[in-house]
Amino acid sequence: METASLDAAFWISLVVVLVLLCFSAFFSGSETALTAASRGKLRAAADRGDKGAARALEVKEDDERFIGAILMGNNLANIVATSLATAALTAIFGANGVAVASLVMTALILVFAEVLPKTYAISNPERTAGLAAPIIARLIIVLSPLVMAVRLIVRATLRLVGVRVAAEDNVLSVREEIAGALSLGHSEGFVEKEDRDRVLGALDLGHRFVEEIMLHRSGIEMIDAALPSREIVTRVLESQHTRLPLYRDRPENIVGVLHAKELLRAMNGLAEDGQVTAEELAGFDVMSVAMEPYFVPDTTTLDDQMREFLKRHTHFALVVDEYGTLQGLITLEDILEEIVGEITDEFDTGTSHSIRLADDGAFLIDGSTTIRDVNRANDWNLPDDEANTIAGLVIHEAQVIPSQGQVFSFHGFRFEVVEKQENRLAVLKIRPL
Repeated sequence: METASLDAAFWISLVVVLVLLCFSAFFSGSETALTAASRGKLRAAADRGDKGAARALEVKEDDERFIGAILMGNNLANIVATSLATAALTAIFGANGVAVASLVMTALILVFAEVLPKTYAISNPERTAGLAAPIIARLIIVLSPLVMAVRLIVRATLRLVGVRVAAEDNVLSVREEIAGALSLGHSEGFVEKEDRDRVLGALDLGHRFVEEIMLHRSGIEMIDAALPSREIVTRVLESQHTRLPLYRDRPENIVGVLHAKELLRAMNGLAEDGQVTAEELAGFDVMSVAMEPYFVPDTTTLDDQMREFLKRHTHFALVVDEYGTLQGLITLEDILEEIVGEITDEFDTGTSHSIRLADDGAFLIDGSTTIRDVNRANDWNLPDDEANTIAGLVIHEAQVIPSQGQVFSFHGFRFEVVEKQENRLAVLKIRPL
């Protein structure tokens, strides 16, 4: 009778252990599938009517909650299975049963409850996530009190060692998720560099400010509104730009913006009788056709500025600092260039490029070129936290204004000051070390 009882208990324990291993395999595969599943692919499947994908998206909304429920179920299954196996094998092998149970359960859990289900899940994460999500959603409801208690204990323990985790914090933001996928796709040859740069450029608009890409006031082409009308017309015709700021007394005192088309329309009005006399031209007031200047703070994000341009139906703004002092100007084209790269027209063909390849394989770069443009052009990773331009980066790292011919090495690159104009680093020669 004792042997029959032992055999019955052994086989019952064996069946329960196998069932618990199946649960453990399900939890392991579900965790991998829900973690690896692409939100974009799940959203597309949900839009096509896939209820499992829609439920998977709901489960993924709170990563900490579903991972906590899965880990709790997985650990419970493994612990109970191991305990039952140990008890059953101890009855047969005596004291050696503990060692036998440890070896057997380690092999079974590793192969059948961890590696095998996770390998299957990672090969088709969206489909697996859709199948597992309805069950996991119910598990989360059942284990929600225990998961909440564990979450509070974890946060309290982390707080004791000085680590604070906000309830709304995400381990991986959507932007970082997209950026990581693009970088991985580019390194594997599936995504072109230009496509990667365009998408990342669009994502960065909300994190960058107009002061980073604006044309500095020293490079703005302006016209003195007090000049004779004939001189103003001549300067507008000689300029490559269609919009030119007008100032009075001093360049910082901007009183209007002159559009070449409005000036042309006014000249055409004066020529209604077939000619424009010297008296008519001398009596023409350029301010009568000038537009009101549009000023923006230098701390405005590029994303907000683009929205303002679209809302105002304009694409030209003057940038001022917190004291109202003119700092530069920005156009809609400048913002678009952060996404699509340099935009040139018939007036740009004769201009020199800011990044040129030297005979020795190094790059000759204008000091006013932004670090971001250099990184995009050459696929480098120079930091742009402390400076916006290449010249600013060299001055920041050197902590002095370098002399012509000086050479520096930092961030894995060699920088040589090739040309200097007063205190401005005009041209730098850069090569990777």
